[in-house]
Amino acid sequence: MKTVWAMSLLALCVAGAGPLEASAQGFDPYYEDYGPGTESFVDDNGNIVTVDAYGRVIAVERPQPRAPRDRGASRGGVLEGRAGEVPPGVEYGLPDAASGGFADVPVEAEPLPLPGSQQASQGSGLPNPDFGGLDGYTPSIGGAPEGTTLRESHPAPRISGPKGRNAKTEIAALQVLLDRAGISPGVIDGRLGGNVDKAVAAYTEMTGRTIDATNAQSLVEELDVTGGPAIATYEITNEDLGGPYVASIPEDYAHKAMLPAMSYTRVTEMLAERFHMDEDYLKEINPGADFNRPGTRIKVMAVGENVTGAEVARIVADKGREQVRAYDATGRLVAAYPSSIGSTSTPSPSGTVEVARIAFDPNYTYNPKINFKQGDNDKILTIPPGPNGPVGTIWIALSKPTYGIHGTPEPSKIGKSNSHGCVRLTNWDANELAKLVKPGVVVEFTE
Repeated sequence: MKTVWAMSLLALCVAGAGPLEASAQGFDPYYEDYGPGTESFVDDNGNIVTVDAYGRVIAVERPQPRAPRDRGASRGGVLEGRAGEVPPGVEYGLPDAASGGFADVPVEAEPLPLPGSQQASQGSGLPNPDFGGLDGYTPSIGGAPEGTTLRESHPAPRISGPKGRNAKTEIAALQVLLDRAGISPGVIDGRLGGNVDKAVAAYTEMTGRTIDATNAQSLVEELDVTGGPAIATYEITNEDLGGPYVASIPEDYAHKAMLPAMSYTRVTEMLAERFHMDEDYLKEINPGADFNRPGTRIKVMAVGENVTGAEVARIVADKGREQVRAYDATGRLVAAYPSSIGSTSTPSPSGTVEVARIAFDPNYTYNPKINFKQGDNDKILTIPPGPNGPVGTIWIALSKPTYGIHGTPEPSKIGKSNSHGCVRLTNWDANELAKLVKPGVVVEFTE
């Protein structure tokens, strides 16, 4: 029988565990049940061993000292904090189909290279013939401050997700699979919700196939075809630590305007965005990692490269679903992104407009006469470019003045809070879309 060593993303099983015979110590109830038909016991080395109904080993865990914990809190499946040292070159991805489920089987992984597509161009203020716009173009958007919780008028059908101890890992794998297909789930966080639902629906529209998120074997096979396991190893470099970073991002726009750039404030924020992750989730799957030390090896999502080679002819900004979908001239879906599109008090445009300009790393002009009133600021302010700027790293200006499609400093809020009336995407999604469009592309706002 092939033994499948199941491990938490946060805990390694002990090499050379003793015979799988039940110990008189019994099973510590601190560890959760893996489901019907499973049995857990302590072996001769003190490891907690769990087998399924067929006698296959599905988990081997080293017991940790107990600590007070909130039983009402989310356990997070295999991602809960039982710390263990991760050896170099070992990655915890998805099992092969023979395992019959997700068991976080260790497989050899090559360090994930820096995605070149994530490198933002520097604003020069000069014409950019590749994108038909101006680098450094200064947007000025109308509306009121964001923050209202979104209510989609026609949300995507809710999908059924995995259950049990490894559910969070499986959901993250599903999010990676969608991301690789050019169907963005937003931040990868191991959680189901509206952004995943709408991505799955768009995936079906694009491919004609449905995804069964409860079928572990199917997900594994799809991941193998699209690039391998969902998780890869990345080594933090001196360049990562060099930034530039700023100490903090102030709320007041006058103070923002005094900064040299709206840069990241910490390494984890930068890395989470690079690998399309929720920052808290990045920390969760790397407990105890020193993100400020070069050479630290961490686990990140093995997301796909940006969509390339396609020319977008039409963009649909679906207000009722809070999603942007890009189509080529034949009507084929090229890419889809969760978005935050306006609000009842500051609605986005209706009908059809066009892309007017594209700017990478734009400044942002605050004008209280045409923008919302921010704090006590009553003068025009120019806020420097950067990922934490009001419009993120991308501004796709629309033919309706002051409106655009742009990035955001808060990617985890995309699809969950209203915008200033514009269309907000994550910075990485906005960057991808900006390289697929050119001035004159139709943008259709649908209700």
